[in-house]
Amino acid sequence: MTPTTHAPLDADALDAYARRYYLVQDDVPDLHVEDLQQVHSADLIADAVAGAGRVIELGYGVGLMTRELRDRGVPIEVLEGSPLLAAAAREAHPDLVVHEGLFESFVPDEPVDAVLALHVVEHVDDPRTLLAHLATWLRPGGRLVVVVPNAESLHRRLAVRMGLQPALDILSPRDHLVGHQRVYTLDGLAADVTSTGLRPVSELGWFLKTLPNSMMLDWPRELLIALNQISDELEPRQLANIGLVAERPR
Repeated sequence: MTPTTHAPLDADALDAYARRYYLVQDDVPDLHVEDLQQVHSADLIADAVAGAGRVIELGYGVGLMTRELRDRGVPIEVLEGSPLLAAAAREAHPDLVVHEGLFESFVPDEPVDAVLALHVVEHVDDPRTLLAHLATWLRPGGRLVVVVPNAESLHRRLAVRMGLQPALDILSPRDHLVGHQRVYTLDGLAADVTSTGLRPVSELGWFLKTLPNSMMLDWPRELLIALNQISDELEPRQLANIGLVAERPR
């Protein structure tokens, strides 16, 4: 699939996007579906960077993941390109280190132990260039955690079988709403990550998504929780979210 190329993002464009999505969460009908996935994934992410002394999270968003990881003792710093969201992060967490700047141009003052690119690279024009840049932030032995939407998720497979979309990697209306330029297979993600010289050490995955979010809005909370919990027993390729933990060679 050929991704759509957009004009380079700047602070104003990121603020505009924040106003359309992150700062109007009361108007997002599937927020509860997405939030449960983030909460479930927090233990997986925390385990992936266990023992790290300094961790940079790319993007603050609604702040849920930042809060969940801090509650688990992860020494998070946030890099946020939207001044509005950077201000929201500082207000919610007065003791949090918040760096304000674009991912592509930021460089930490010294190498860090881990970088979290959680649902980031599906949004950018050139994921390999960004991943290579992020790899330079890591100390030897440092880890990059990359999470993306899975093109091979069960709900996408069903949509193709039913003739609702022609191929697994076709973007849905929700993909366009949240600014996705692509979805990934696990093999495709591995190819992009290994192109940086980093070495994948483990795979992640969560949420057994059987239908689009729009068809799950009235599902019982207990069922949505179970669909997250059961993902711990399944292969990542079946799940809605996939990720890799990759290490910089020592």
